Amino acid sequence: MVDAPVRRVPGRLAAPAPGWTTTSDVVVIGSGIAGLTAALRLRGQVDRILVVTKDVLAAGSTQWAQGGIAAALGPGDTPEQHEVDTLVAGAGACDLDAVRVLVNEGPEAVRELIALGTRFDHSPDGELSLTREGGHHRDRIAHAGGDATGAEIQRALIAAIQRAPEIEVVEHALAVDLLLDAPLDEGGGIAGVTLHVMGEGQRDGVGAVHCRAVVLASGGLGQVFSQTTNPVVSTGDGMAVALRAGAVLRDLEFVQFHPTVMYLGPDSRGQQPLISEAVRGEGAFLVDGLPEEGGTRFMQGVHELADLAPRDVVAKAIMRRMLDTGRPHMWLDARHLGAPASEASDLGDRVAREARVSRFWEKRFPTILATARAHGVDPVTQLIPVAPACHYASGGVRTDLWGRSNVPGLYATGEVACSGVHGANRLASNSLLEGLVFSRRIAEVLPGELRPAVAPGADHRTEGLVAGAVRGELQETMTSRVGVLRNAEGLDQAAGLLDGLAGTAATTVDQDAWETTNLLTIAAALTDAALLREETRGSHWRDDFPDRDDAHWAGHFDVVMDDGATTLRFTAEPATDGDLA
Repeated sequence: MVDAPVRRVPGRLAAPAPGWTTTSDVVVIGSGIAGLTAALRLRGQVDRILVVTKDVLAAGSTQWAQGGIAAALGPGDTPEQHEVDTLVAGAGACDLDAVRVLVNEGPEAVRELIALGTRFDHSPDGELSLTREGGHHRDRIAHAGGDATGAEIQRALIAAIQRAPEIEVVEHALAVDLLLDAPLDEGGGIAGVTLHVMGEGQRDGVGAVHCRAVVLASGGLGQVFSQTTNPVVSTGDGMAVALRAGAVLRDLEFVQFHPTVMYLGPDSRGQQPLISEAVRGEGAFLVDGLPEEGGTRFMQGVHELADLAPRDVVAKAIMRRMLDTGRPHMWLDARHLGAPASEASDLGDRVAREARVSRFWEKRFPTILATARAHGVDPVTQLIPVAPACHYASGGVRTDLWGRSNVPGLYATGEVACSGVHGANRLASNSLLEGLVFSRRIAEVLPGELRPAVAPGADHRTEGLVAGAVRGELQETMTSRVGVLRNAEGLDQAAGLLDGLAGTAATTVDQDAWETTNLLTIAAALTDAALLREETRGSHWRDDFPDRDDAHWAGHFDVVMDDGATTLRFTAEPATDGDLA
């Protein structure tokens, strides 16, 4: 067992005393596919359900999902094949039982999503249209609106929520902290949650919801980094509130950097445009220069799937070529999609060819096309500049096969959770499926496990708050030292800088400070785990330890907190790879 140095962060967020109180049986925090599925499946099984979302219902990460949702739905495909691809991508760190739950229950879950009203794309013969993405050996990605899958799923779920008046929704509400009825070591568990609500009638400002269970479905931690595909609401709130309440977080070092994010220049910050892996699934490929510069393809020979290799493989290959050439990005060539493979020989042929490519883009990737053109690049005639950026957190609140955390009454699902299905590197389009499948499982067990309605106990955790003004420095530190490529020197520097930022106390209690404190809490734990894992595995890339090392590092880093003091512990587990399926 390896232990990390103890880090100190606030044990709870400094906040005004609750000015209002309400009750519910279950509070669902988050309104993406995971949260709304959980709420809908719990309907009729518990009396009162409250859905809390930090912005509006449609503002989370689900709506940004372009590629689609993966499941063994096509002819010749099987859950066993999906399992093997998931395990291979996970680089030995997946939970085999969790993967089998995902792939075996996935097809039925997707069919129920269709029955709910989700309009996936279909081929001319009426069959579900399926495509392929990186790491998949079969066409098994169902998509909607070409590249607007997440938005269509979100639309269908919101429509179902609006048809369910027994589900109460509170928008513009930040979860501040979880409340327990007694300390965990005395048998305590969930008794409520404090919220900060911005303008919901009588519920305005900080208040408390007394409840019997909480389902965390609040998304990821993407805003820890200065460039990410995540929306602005992804500030690691769910992971941070769970950690402060005593929940175990697992595998935080495994942050997936999507290989093909549109490069907008060295000064671009915040949410960046994603160029879906499905574009490569349709035949686009990476090159290391413009045609007039003699740019060549570089993924062939790197992996058997070439440009459709798992995301960690492609991201690393892009970074290596960037380092070799000194360029700030590579390029994605998609100028041939939808057109014959032969090159045009005259102007008339070229015009016709471009028209065919344009029609293909407008039908299959209308959102990406419009976004790229808005940033001055036309994929029909130009190469798209791309570079890796933070995309997805494979780690999170450690759960069992039914979404339970170690805190009685606290469940987690979706990107906030670590169910074990992603391991060290998420397989493309497994994220929507994970939220769907495990939210359904939570709804199977939660009603029979509801705790008695008990008032929260006294909260003796030490409160604190980090100044919102340090967020930019925090993000730059994480990007430059804990990003795609890591080493001991940079990680040590990052840990020291984060310790310094933790001492910058807020003078104003507001949402910016709450979110920044959550970001710093998760960033510090992530950095410690990345420093201690002295190997390269999946999305965790150490240039000072370039090889995977199952003899020493097959297992998981878990982080726990006791009144603001965080520690990490390593638990060894045998590596699980695709050849063991």
